[in-house]
Amino acid sequence: MEKTLFEKICDREIPADIVYEDADCICFKDISPQAPVHLLLIPRKPIPRIAEGGLGDQALLGHLMLTAGKIAREQGIAGDGFRLVINNGPDGGEAVPHLHIHILAGRQMQWPPG
Repeated sequence: MEKTLFEKICDREIPADIVYEDADCICFKDISPQAPVHLLLIPRKPIPRIAEGGLGDQALLGHLMLTAGKIAREQGIAGDGFRLVINNGPDGGEAVPHLHIHILAGRQMQWPPG
Protein backbone atom coordinates (compact mmCIF):
# COMPACT_ATOMS: atom_id res chain seq x y z
CA MET A 1 0.00 0.00 0.00
CA GLU A 2 1.31 3.45 -0.93
CA LYS A 3 2.07 5.94 1.82
CA THR A 4 -0.30 8.85 2.32
CA LEU A 5 0.91 12.41 1.88
CA PHE A 6 1.02 12.78 5.67
CA GLU A 7 3.07 9.61 6.14
CA LYS A 8 5.56 11.03 3.64
CA ILE A 9 5.71 14.27 5.65
CA CYS A 10 6.30 12.29 8.86
CA ASP A 11 9.10 10.38 7.13
CA ARG A 12 10.59 13.65 5.79
CA GLU A 13 10.09 12.54 2.19
CA ILE A 14 8.06 15.70 1.57
CA PRO A 15 8.99 19.02 3.21
CA ALA A 16 6.60 20.82 5.54
CA ASP A 17 6.74 23.91 7.74
CA ILE A 18 6.75 22.04 11.05
CA VAL A 19 5.74 23.94 14.18
CA TYR A 20 5.68 21.04 16.67
CA GLU A 21 6.59 17.39 16.88
CA ASP A 22 7.01 14.67 19.45
CA ALA A 23 7.24 10.88 19.40
CA ASP A 24 3.51 10.48 18.65
CA CYS A 25 2.53 13.37 16.42
CA ILE A 26 3.63 16.18 14.16
CA CYS A 27 2.07 19.58 13.44
CA PHE A 28 2.72 21.74 10.40
CA LYS A 29 1.28 24.70 8.52
CA ASP A 30 -1.41 23.88 5.96
CA ILE A 31 -0.29 24.69 2.40
CA SER A 32 -3.79 25.96 1.57
CA PRO A 33 -4.75 27.93 4.68
CA GLN A 34 -8.42 28.66 5.35
CA ALA A 35 -7.63 31.10 8.18
CA PRO A 36 -4.66 33.30 9.14
CA VAL A 37 -3.49 30.40 11.31
CA HIS A 38 -4.17 26.97 9.82
CA LEU A 39 -2.18 24.07 11.21
CA LEU A 40 -2.55 20.33 10.72
CA LEU A 41 -1.88 18.03 13.67
CA ILE A 42 -1.43 14.40 12.69
CA PRO A 43 -0.55 11.22 14.53
CA ARG A 44 2.54 9.43 13.31
CA LYS A 45 0.48 6.23 13.46
CA PRO A 46 -1.55 6.08 10.23
CA ILE A 47 -5.17 5.95 11.39
CA PRO A 48 -7.22 6.54 8.21
CA ARG A 49 -10.01 8.53 9.92
CA ILE A 50 -11.53 9.09 13.35
CA ALA A 51 -14.33 6.58 12.71
CA GLU A 52 -11.68 3.88 12.23
CA GLY A 53 -9.88 4.56 15.50
CA GLY A 54 -10.18 1.82 18.08
CA LEU A 55 -9.89 1.37 21.82
CA GLY A 56 -6.16 0.85 21.35
CA ASP A 57 -5.96 4.40 19.98
CA GLN A 58 -7.59 6.03 23.01
CA ALA A 59 -4.37 7.31 24.58
CA LEU A 60 -3.10 8.62 21.24
CA LEU A 61 -6.37 10.42 20.50
CA GLY A 62 -6.31 12.02 23.95
CA HIS A 63 -2.70 13.03 23.38
CA LEU A 64 -3.67 14.73 20.12
CA MET A 65 -6.37 16.79 21.82
CA LEU A 66 -4.09 17.88 24.68
CA THR A 67 -1.31 18.62 22.20
CA ALA A 68 -3.66 20.81 20.14
CA GLY A 69 -4.21 22.95 23.26
CA LYS A 70 -0.47 23.08 23.94
CA ILE A 71 0.24 24.16 20.35
CA ALA A 72 -2.48 26.82 20.56
CA ARG A 73 -0.83 28.26 23.66
CA GLU A 74 2.63 28.12 22.07
CA GLN A 75 1.34 29.82 18.89
CA GLY A 76 -0.35 32.57 20.92
CA ILE A 77 -3.87 31.77 19.69
CA ALA A 78 -5.38 30.22 22.80
CA GLY A 79 -6.49 33.52 24.35
CA ASP A 80 -8.60 34.81 21.45
CA GLY A 81 -9.84 31.35 20.54
CA PHE A 82 -9.35 28.70 17.91
CA ARG A 83 -11.30 25.93 16.24
CA LEU A 84 -10.43 22.24 15.95
CA VAL A 85 -11.86 20.37 12.98
CA ILE A 86 -11.68 16.68 12.13
CA ASN A 87 -13.12 15.69 8.76
CA ASN A 88 -14.27 12.08 8.31
CA GLY A 89 -14.92 10.64 4.86
CA PRO A 90 -15.69 12.33 1.54
CA ASP A 91 -18.94 13.99 2.67
CA GLY A 92 -17.14 15.31 5.75
CA GLY A 93 -14.54 17.06 3.61
CA GLU A 94 -11.71 14.56 4.14
CA ALA A 95 -9.02 15.02 1.49
CA VAL A 96 -6.25 12.79 2.88
CA PRO A 97 -7.10 9.38 4.42
CA HIS A 98 -4.90 9.92 7.47
CA LEU A 99 -6.51 11.28 10.62
CA HIS A 100 -5.66 14.95 11.07
CA ILE A 101 -6.88 17.80 13.20
CA HIS A 102 -7.16 21.24 11.66
CA ILE A 103 -6.24 24.02 14.10
CA LEU A 104 -7.78 27.24 12.78
CA ALA A 105 -7.43 30.73 14.28
CA GLY A 106 -6.71 34.37 13.60
CA ARG A 107 -10.22 35.37 12.51
CA GLN A 108 -13.78 35.12 13.78
CA MET A 109 -15.13 31.65 12.98
CA GLN A 110 -18.69 31.40 11.71
CA TRP A 111 -21.43 29.10 12.95
CA PRO A 112 -22.73 26.90 11.59
CA PRO A 113 -19.59 25.84 9.74
CA GLY A 114 -19.47 24.59 6.16
